[in-house]
Amino acid sequence: MPQPVLDVPIRDASIRLGQFLQLANLIDTGSDAKVVIADGQVSVNGEVETRRGRQLHHGDTVEFGGRKARVTPS
Repeated sequence: MPQPVLDVPIRDASIRLGQFLQLANLIDTGSDAKVVIADGQVSVNGEVETRRGRQLHHGDTVEFGGRKARVTPS
């Protein structure tokens, strides 16, 4: 059964991937984000992303550890 996608609202038009992982409670710290992103464990819109500073916009979906979160406007 597929995991539900968690909608995570952001205030601005975009957010960096590392920040979003923390905001969505997919990881605990920025240093954790750096490691899992560099290790190729995070995907954005179905493609592996290794740039922690990747800008995410409304509608983008991030997957890590079998969990999915979508960027939504607040």
